[in-house]
Parts: sequence; structure tokens; C-alpha cells
Amino acid sequence: MTRHDRPTARLALGLSLALGPVSPALADRIVTDQIGREVIVPDTVERAVVLQHQTLNIAVQLDAQGQVVGVLDEWTKQLGPGFARLAPGIEDLGTPGGLTSVNIEELLALDPDVVFVTNYAPAEMREQIESVGLPVVAISLLEVPPEEAVKQSPVVGGDEAAAYDAGFRQGVRLIAEVFGKVEAGEELIAAATESRALVAERLADVVEGDRVRAYMANPDLTTYGTGKYTGLMMAYAGAKNVAAEQIQGYKQVTMEEILGWNPQVIFVQDRYPQVVDEIKAGPSWQPIDAVKEGRVWLMPEYAKAWGYPMPEAMALGELWMAKTLYPERFEDIDMDARADDYYRRFYRVPYRP
Repeated sequence: MTRHDRPTARLALGLSLALGPVSPALADRIVTDQIGREVIVPDTVERAVVLQHQTLNIAVQLDAQGQVVGVLDEWTKQLGPGFARLAPGIEDLGTPGGLTSVNIEELLALDPDVVFVTNYAPAEMREQIESVGLPVVAISLLEVPPEEAVKQSPVVGGDEAAAYDAGFRQGVRLIAEVFGKVEAGEELIAAATESRALVAERLADVVEGDRVRAYMANPDLTTYGTGKYTGLMMAYAGAKNVAAEQIQGYKQVTMEEILGWNPQVIFVQDRYPQVVDEIKAGPSWQPIDAVKEGRVWLMPEYAKAWGYPMPEAMALGELWMAKTLYPERFEDIDMDARADDYYRRFYRVPYRP
């Protein structure tokens, strides 16, 4: 399809969406997104707008950044200012919206072939984009029923690890398929999952009662409970998420709750370094074991302890966390060397600037 043909194609697509399901014979491709919707996308995607930071991060690792013409407006907040080094030129891209809203005029000015959104993007936001003939692909990196998939904090139920493992693979493959990077997607999945067996083997004899009590500190006393990848990351690394038994999803908690949990270690994501200073200097934090013992750790750039799993967090972050908690069991592991190998392979830059 040429650039000249796109307005007519969009009009036809908008009409087809209004009329109902479209026969595959009339479409370039039909993919199923992660909230269970069938979406018609062009056979070749040259211009994508990505309004979700997880998808943007994965797209860069798939070497698809050259096909991205617009990104979410809060990419710096969500990915950290250092992400610009991993995605050169990102500062020059259009920012027509964010996780829960979009500016249609600015979006159309970018002339995209497809728009990626988060699974919990409001239905009216998706409909607004589709009404102008643009296909919308929602990504969750989690396998749950459609009624839960559209929520910011879905109730996973059952086996959380299996739901995230399956959802991660589905999400990466979907993003890779849309961008035409299928082989790269399989390579990324393999790299993301290969170190987990090593960690499991070395922590096999750590019983539940001996797991280190850990808390993930975010700004404004927000943290992750059950139903989020962060808790699984801790579990794989031999830690116990102290918030898991009392909260679901991503929520604000009270200082009284944290004092009651009394974590032995506190982790802080790389994108929130100010939280480390707040904890170390804050009088209300001082009675907590983690603070008294100097075990408040800012996580490295690759250890993305987000609600959804990222490939580098699985490949490197879980291993880093396990080594941090149980250094004597991982003395032979050189994290900088492993990170450098990963960064050169998938980000095409060295780990250290």
C-alpha cells in the first residue's frame, strides 16, 4: 500500500469497523490482541504509534524502532531518561497521547499504520482511534479472560506464574508479528527465559519460611501486591513480597502497614532514585529492619520490577535480585558482563555508556 492509498484505505476500514466483522479476504492480516479483539493490520507496518511503554521497550529490543513514528507522552517518566540512550532519536518522535488518552489530530498527523495501546486503555479511547480508520492493538503481557484483561489490576487467579509466562510469550510474539520481526521475537523470548532455571536450581533448598521479606517502594507509598509481575520477580529470586497478602494489584499503602510488614530489604526501581533518599532520610522509615541494616537498594536499569514482565527483567533482573539476596550462592555470576552481552545483542549498545 502506498502513502497515497492510505486515506482511502482508512475510510474503508473505518466503514468496515462500523458495519461489523470483516472477512479475512478483505484484510491484509487479522491478529488477535491481548484483550481478545480481532484486529485488521496492514501486511507491512512502516509507521507505528506506541502508546504503551512496555510495548515501546520491546519494540526497541526487536530492532523495530525505525518503524515507530510516535510514542506515549510520558515515556521519560515510565522508562527513565536513560532510555534515550537505548532508543536514539526518541526525543524527536511525536507524542500524540498516553496510556489512557489520545489527541486524534496529533495522531493523524503522524499517519500511522497501526496504534499500540495498553490493555487498560479506556474503551472510548480505542473507539476514538478506530473511528478514524486506524487499527488498535492492545498489549497486556498477561493471559487472563477478556473481562479481566481490560483492567489495570486484573484478578489473575490460579497460577500467576503460568499466566504471566504465557502472556509474556503471546505479547512478544504479537508485537513481533505486527512489526514483521517474528524471528527476533523468538530470540528475545529465548534470551528472556534462559537464566530462570539457573536461579531455581541454586535456590531450590530455600524453604518458604527462610525467604527474605522484601518490599518494593514506589513514589507516594505505592507498591505492588498480588496479580503483578513484581511479586513473581521476588518469588523467583527467593524473596517474599510482604505486600502480597494484603493488597491486589498496584496500590497506595500506609506507613503503618509498611511498619507492620517490617521488610528485611527494600527495593526501589531505577526510574525512582529519589525514593531511596526519601527512605534513608525519612524519620518514619528508621524503625524498619531494611533501613536499620542498610539494605535499601536502587535496582539497576535492566531490573524493571514493573507490573508487567520485561524481557531484560526476566533475563537479568531476577538473577540480579537473587544474587543481591543470596550473594554466596551466585559468587561466580558477573552481572555486568551478562548485562553487557544482553544490551549489545538486543539494544545494540554497551551496558555501560
